[in-house]
Amino acid sequence: MQTDRDVTPYIRLFGRYLRDLGLPVTQQREAVADVVFTSEGHRSVDEIEGELRERDERIGKATIYRTLDLLVRSRLVAERDFGEGFKRYEHRLSDHPVHEHLICLECGKVTEFESNELYRVENRVRQEHGFQPVRRRLEIYGLCKECHDAGVELPIEGLMCPIETV
Repeated sequence: MQTDRDVTPYIRLFGRYLRDLGLPVTQQREAVADVVFTSEGHRSVDEIEGELRERDERIGKATIYRTLDLLVRSRLVAERDFGEGFKRYEHRLSDHPVHEHLICLECGKVTEFESNELYRVENRVRQEHGFQPVRRRLEIYGLCKECHDAGVELPIEGLMCPIETV
């Protein structure tokens, strides 16, 4: 989904990062960055490549991968692995830069959510342990409402503990 947000400042930040590394600011790199910065959610390389094709941009996957690596190293973009066998990318400059993820094991849907309770846990950890958190990641895997309502059941794998903990 494309947004109406002006991504020019983000593209300029990425360009400055590239120049600081002594790397050229190319039209291809800017096009890949533009797709990521105008996307909501988590985009795969294939989805980014498809969006570029829709924009009549012919950019090879190797260039897309290299550009995404630079975007991740710049810390403007986060790389996510939801266990699908490939990575997904999301920009960190969204309206909700700190959020967590619910991942449906049946359909693969990823839902973002925020939790004030996690901020309280971070603060408690900081106070009790003198630990300075700089980032966190919470991913909860299960069934989305639609799959659950459709009667999908997940198989229980592994050994069963004789003590019920739930």
